[in-house]
Amino acid sequence: MAEAQRAQNVIIITLPDGATRTYTSGTTGMEIAESISKSLAKAVIAIKIDGEMSDLSLPITKNAKISLVKREDGEALELIRHDCAHVLAEAVQTLFPGTQVTIGPNIENGFFYDFARNEPFSTDDFAAIEAEMKKIVERGAPFVREVWDRDVAIKYFKDKGENFKAELIQDLPASEDIKIYKQGEWLDLCRGPHMPSTKHVGTAFKLMKVAGAYWRGDSNKAMLTRIYGTAWRNEKELQDYLTQIEEAEKRDHRKLGKELDLFHIQEEAQGSVFWHPKGFVIYHQLENYIRRRIQDAGYKEIKTPQLIDNKLWEASGHWGKYRENMFVVPDVEPNTEEGGKVFKEEPKHFMALKPMNCPAHVQVFNQGIKSYRDLPLRLAEFGCCHRNEAHGALHGLMRVRQMTQDDAHIFCTEDQIMSESVAFCDLIKNVYADMGFKDVRVVLALRPTNKAGSDETWDKAEDGLRQALTKAGLDFTEEAGEGAFYGPKVEYHIRDAIGRSWQCGTLQLDFVLPERLDAAYTAEDGSRKRPVMLHRAVLGTLERFTGILLESYAGKLPLWLAPVQCVVATITSEADEYARSVMAELNAHGIRAELDVRNEKINYKVREHSLQKVPYLFVVGKREAEERMVAIRTLGSDGQRVINMDAAVEDLMTAAKAPY
Repeated sequence: MAEAQRAQNVIIITLPDGATRTYTSGTTGMEIAESISKSLAKAVIAIKIDGEMSDLSLPITKNAKISLVKREDGEALELIRHDCAHVLAEAVQTLFPGTQVTIGPNIENGFFYDFARNEPFSTDDFAAIEAEMKKIVERGAPFVREVWDRDVAIKYFKDKGENFKAELIQDLPASEDIKIYKQGEWLDLCRGPHMPSTKHVGTAFKLMKVAGAYWRGDSNKAMLTRIYGTAWRNEKELQDYLTQIEEAEKRDHRKLGKELDLFHIQEEAQGSVFWHPKGFVIYHQLENYIRRRIQDAGYKEIKTPQLIDNKLWEASGHWGKYRENMFVVPDVEPNTEEGGKVFKEEPKHFMALKPMNCPAHVQVFNQGIKSYRDLPLRLAEFGCCHRNEAHGALHGLMRVRQMTQDDAHIFCTEDQIMSESVAFCDLIKNVYADMGFKDVRVVLALRPTNKAGSDETWDKAEDGLRQALTKAGLDFTEEAGEGAFYGPKVEYHIRDAIGRSWQCGTLQLDFVLPERLDAAYTAEDGSRKRPVMLHRAVLGTLERFTGILLESYAGKLPLWLAPVQCVVATITSEADEYARSVMAELNAHGIRAELDVRNEKINYKVREHSLQKVPYLFVVGKREAEERMVAIRTLGSDGQRVINMDAAVEDLMTAAKAPY
């Protein structure tokens, strides 16, 4: 009996290398670190228990797999930023008594905290706040976790005038513990986890900007002031990030779009792009490039409606999960009596502008009887989609309401999943290389909480993509909960010239939608079977990818994508006719060339066309006209070379050839 009792008090801890150790139930992560080495105990800031990040101070009461997180680990960044948000909140309330704190999560590259105050904060307040934050960090108060009674917590925050915190607690599920984290005399409502003390935050942080934010994102509720900050593991990482931000501002595609006369966006069509002639050249070059690629890969291009009855969206499952992001119109006959359009009766049906193409592609598949001999069937569409993004989320070409996807869906048998997925992995790798992106990170996003379909189906889908990625020779990481509701997805993240990561292409394996929309084919044995559906995109949307290209190349696009590939500029009016003949020759050979015969000095012309990022300048004067020559200047080069006009045209044709 005594041995059994002792056994119940013992837990087995499995370390990352597979080694096991036994500890008394209730041992903390810090105690485990101390038992391994004193140096580890000094370096560790958190513990992962069965994959979940946790405080070092929490007792472990059951067998578990653990890993100890050090401050230099990549996983530490989220904790540093989370804790830095708490330090910010304490600093603000110290300096500005009466300010209410609301929420303050960590976000990509940093954190924010929303504050309620009669007088909004400004960037002029940052110096004082940052100085106070450094004092709090230096003080090194431990983060102490407590669980409070719900009513006690609500009363505490109400008595302090913290009505927003009290509301948050009131709205928490009854089953959820009310967790409070103290850092010295200051405390906050928080789920955690946290590092051991504020000292672990370090001083590699900076406040970045202020913005307005509605309480809980509701425009009918109080307006708050949001302070954004960034935090890193050391000063070098912070400075690298600030340099990247500075460079990104210079490369902002919205600024380049205006300077290079590529596109514009205006209030009357928020989230939709007005493409100018030069910008539309880039758009078309990308579209035509992808079209050549997919035609060679056996895809058949189709076109489907933009406006579709909600019955189809209900059947697909999108209506219940995506309705708030759709643009919807009633489907009724308008009454034009008395000059006005009013509805005769309450609409019984709605039409929605499609936010994605997949249900429409299933409708094309469903026309006629399909046999196993017809599979795989690869249907592609440059589909115009609309998504009701929030006004505040819109951002130039990067976040729009109207977009064109280089979308496709592959209908195949289960036996064809591997070959089709591997072929797509090869396709996307080659496309990104052609676009100049060699650093590509691959993520397998697994089932979300709102998934459709059974766990058995999801197990099969996730394992299918794992095997395909392995077969394709790709290194990948996995992210729980990030898949689409109908299936897991592979995400392709490309890194641009200044080190930023952009998620572009996707591959999704879907057993659910063919079942929902009754897609079927006749198998070899005559039975009726469901096809597997592979959703895939390479660029993502043409709008966003154009923005990424503009920023990565700082507007100096590869020659094949440049809106104007060459300008023929004259030194003297005596060469005007010759210049026109050179431009005509270039145009005849498919080069996008323009003519500059203005009465301006050649240095002025060179500078102007350089600012417009024109890759080639053919300069001609009286001598070049007489000898049928051109002086070639390339963007970013100070020198020039003089060669025969025919050779120059041939060289430019070769250089301007699209990569595929």
